[in-house]
Amino acid sequence: MFESIRHALHLLVSGDKEVYAIAWTSLRFAGTSTIICTLISLPLGVWMGFHNSRLKKVLAAILNSLIALPTVVIGLLIYSLLSRSAPLGGLGLLFTPTGIIIGQVVLALPIIASMVYSALSRLDPRLRETLITLGAPRLSMFWMILRESRTAILSAILAGFGRVVGEVGVSMMVGGNIRWYTRTLTTAIALETSKGEFEMGLALGIILMLVAFSINFLLHWTVRHER
Repeated sequence: MFESIRHALHLLVSGDKEVYAIAWTSLRFAGTSTIICTLISLPLGVWMGFHNSRLKKVLAAILNSLIALPTVVIGLLIYSLLSRSAPLGGLGLLFTPTGIIIGQVVLALPIIASMVYSALSRLDPRLRETLITLGAPRLSMFWMILRESRTAILSAILAGFGRVVGEVGVSMMVGGNIRWYTRTLTTAIALETSKGEFEMGLALGIILMLVAFSINFLLHWTVRHER
């Protein structure tokens, strides 16, 4: 055990090319999918937070259901859409970075959207009424509402990022775990462990733990700073 830890730390300190390439690939995929999710979730959350309709209830139920789905199920659904005989098979997105990002967007979107919606639903309803009374443009209203809920929104974004950076089902099924191309931290850990290469798996696990600790630190720092 101690020998494996020593070799793992040596891989990290020596700047092993493959270890850091895998880490960068994983962070790049997670960052891109989180940005896309944020651009979709913020307008959706604002709309759900300030409109009462049957469609909002249906969307809330769908989002809550998607949150509960295991990552392998979402990976299977995306795979069934992107495989060669599927409706989107002609696009050639299976086993590509784009395919992984699409899967991660589907995975993180319900989390971010639900948390944004929950945060905005707790806002004082008089805020929107006051902005309308003052004649604020729609874009100004949108940014003012986001500003009032910035801490909760940042927490939602970080939670979405943490969800996708640590998932394995979507990346394995849709990305194919191709070396130097679609191999991420979680898929590489699973592969190296199955091969008995515990040193490489442990080194990648340390990086993943550092990422998780960094996300938690940012969440706690943001909440504390806001108070």
